[in-house]
Amino acid sequence: MTTRQLREQLYSLKDEQYKSFQSKLIPSINPDTMIGVRTPQLKKMAGNLLKDGSYKTFFRVLPHSYFEENQIHGFLIAGIKDMEECVKELNRFLPYVNNWATCDQLTPKIFKTHKEELLKEIPLWFEAKEEYTVRFGIKMMMDHFLEKDFSLKYPQIISKIQRQEYYIRMMVAWYFATALAKQYEQILPFFTEGRLEPWIHKKALQKAVESQRIRPEQKEYLKALRKIL
Repeated sequence: MTTRQLREQLYSLKDEQYKSFQSKLIPSINPDTMIGVRTPQLKKMAGNLLKDGSYKTFFRVLPHSYFEENQIHGFLIAGIKDMEECVKELNRFLPYVNNWATCDQLTPKIFKTHKEELLKEIPLWFEAKEEYTVRFGIKMMMDHFLEKDFSLKYPQIISKIQRQEYYIRMMVAWYFATALAKQYEQILPFFTEGRLEPWIHKKALQKAVESQRIRPEQKEYLKALRKIL
């Protein structure tokens, strides 16, 4: 499938009402670069490209013109079954990611079984100049290293990320809120000892208190920690 054919297919699925709704959720991108196609349809298109092998041609077309093309690109990468190829294509694509939705929905399945290789890539993403590459690295740490593969050195590293971009700071807060839900006792000192900058401290506690994964008695204690800074 050529880029023109893919774009024609996207326009055939266009939903103006959905586009209007979605553009309000993703204010960082120009609404004119959004067609208005729902995620299940984009994932289906990506699946078809993976099956027929034409995704490799699509990968060479960067940067893309539309949000939906970036979404398809991300879904394609998520479906690659070879770790080396996945990382290669991911590193080509990440500099072009320009919004939180494409970043957060980019979840390669192969990472679940290649944790050691993933750990080698994450520090490189943390050092990137692009906002969403850093956000992606933090999300991969949150998705894959907060349970049986958890180590206290990981939140210590993330707590030291000094970036002022909004979507990086929000991801750091999300990471620590999720970490409280999964590693409560080990993460709590980051809050009781004031190890996080004030904005992230308060935002992470807000998210944690809103979470259904944290027990009511823990929430009451966390509410009191909002005033620690």
